[in-house]
Amino acid sequence: MAKVTRDDVARLAGTSTAVVSYVINNGPRPVAPATRERVLAAIKELGYRPDRVAQAMASRKTELIGLIVPDARQPFFGEMAHAVEQAAAERGKMVLVGNSDYVAEREVHYLRAFLGMRVSGLILVSHALNDNAAAEIDAWDARVVLLHERPEAIDDVSVVTDDLGGAQLAVRHLLEHGYEYVACVGGIAETPLVGDPVSDHVEGWRRAMQEAGLSTEGRLFEAPYNRYDAYGIALELLGGPHRPPAIFCSTDDQAIGVLRAARELRIDVPGELAVAGFDDVKEAALTDPPLTTVATDRTGMARAAVDLVLDDGVRVAGSRRERVKQFPSRLVVRRSCGCG
Repeated sequence: MAKVTRDDVARLAGTSTAVVSYVINNGPRPVAPATRERVLAAIKELGYRPDRVAQAMASRKTELIGLIVPDARQPFFGEMAHAVEQAAAERGKMVLVGNSDYVAEREVHYLRAFLGMRVSGLILVSHALNDNAAAEIDAWDARVVLLHERPEAIDDVSVVTDDLGGAQLAVRHLLEHGYEYVACVGGIAETPLVGDPVSDHVEGWRRAMQEAGLSTEGRLFEAPYNRYDAYGIALELLGGPHRPPAIFCSTDDQAIGVLRAARELRIDVPGELAVAGFDDVKEAALTDPPLTTVATDRTGMARAAVDLVLDDGVRVAGSRRERVKQFPSRLVVRRSCGCG
């Protein structure tokens, strides 16, 4: 069977191929209601399906949004990716997702691949955007929105949460329970990154401890962001002679690993150890005990990022502060901290 073309639709509808295009693309020129109905009837009768690839090549633009995340297997990034996909669908777009695995070269790979596909825009969750990635973005003159993190390498608009303030809320709450001090499970050893959420979580912990007149010396422990590695580190920390009375984890996934280690070592939470996390992933409400954490508005952040990446004027003028859209964070109190 011969492939149905736009010319076939135009002949059956008694109009031009340009008018058929206006109907299919809902513009750029208006079409009279009666003519539109004839075109739609012809499309239905012939079973015509637009060639989206050809359309993209002609317009040099697709109906796709590129999304690069560090690791979609981690609950936070998986939930964020889903929120972006939903927000994009509301705007009639589809999302391509690439995992950088916290590797700069893979991030550049996906940047080059997605931008080469002429995506409508790119949403980037970058752990540490390097100069090569920044140069790739500049070379394509791409519309890019930074989500969750705001690396210094490029100056595009960012959508973030109040990471520092949220961490302070969690640590202050733990200290209000009367614990002698609060230890912190932060990120892996590296130079603190400006705009990195985990660095801000650690700084928030440090400030809350200092406000209370408590030392942070020897109370910060390094761990990758996932529960599996955090579990192994927590086994050593909690099984040692200097077990902390309370722990603030820079991610919920780390906190889930800490809770698993505590259960294995028969340490009662919160009776003998209080735990709090950051992100409020869905699983946090189902841990045993349920996890006290800091909630981020992922739905609102995702919708803001999609709107910014699709709307004109994304590269707005102004200071860096004016180019950062910050969402508030809030404390979600459950039993792991000693409440309830």
